[in-house]
Amino acid sequence: MAYASLSLEKTLTGPILDLGGGGEGIIGRIYRQQAVAIDNRQEELDEAPDGPKKLLMDAAALTFEDSSFQHVTAFFSFMYMPHTVQTQAIAQAARVLRPGGTLHIWDAEISSAFPEPFLMELDIDAAGTPIHTTYGIVKEAAAQNADYFLRLCQDAQLHLEDRREHDGWFYLRLTK
Repeated sequence: MAYASLSLEKTLTGPILDLGGGGEGIIGRIYRQQAVAIDNRQEELDEAPDGPKKLLMDAAALTFEDSSFQHVTAFFSFMYMPHTVQTQAIAQAARVLRPGGTLHIWDAEISSAFPEPFLMELDIDAAGTPIHTTYGIVKEAAAQNADYFLRLCQDAQLHLEDRREHDGWFYLRLTK
């Protein structure tokens, strides 16, 4: 099992779309009404804390108008999507971002998640609120890293502004 400790501050202004914002709802906990959390599983949305607007929606088929959000976030949610869906979700994120808007990706470096599951235990400081959780998947073709997502984002005409790699996880900030 991988382990990570990370800290998030409340620094974003303007409307935020949080892809895969169900479950622990980390971004929604921090930004509350400023965020719209989407997830393709109702039970994940039901588990997420109150605060953001919650919508059942597929990240690969967003129903928002072009340039609707200043920021799009994906907090350890791409790991749950097949590669084809990841590509579509990033293209959709780029579409709904305003010019100059940013895409923020926090996710795990995964070399394999089959036949043994990939598990990452996280201690998160969510703008002063401590959260302990574990994310995990079992799937074939699960390999991903920062370089892989950077290529997808560049294909969607997004430009790298910040890249941080840590022991087992990474953060990317890209601008439209």
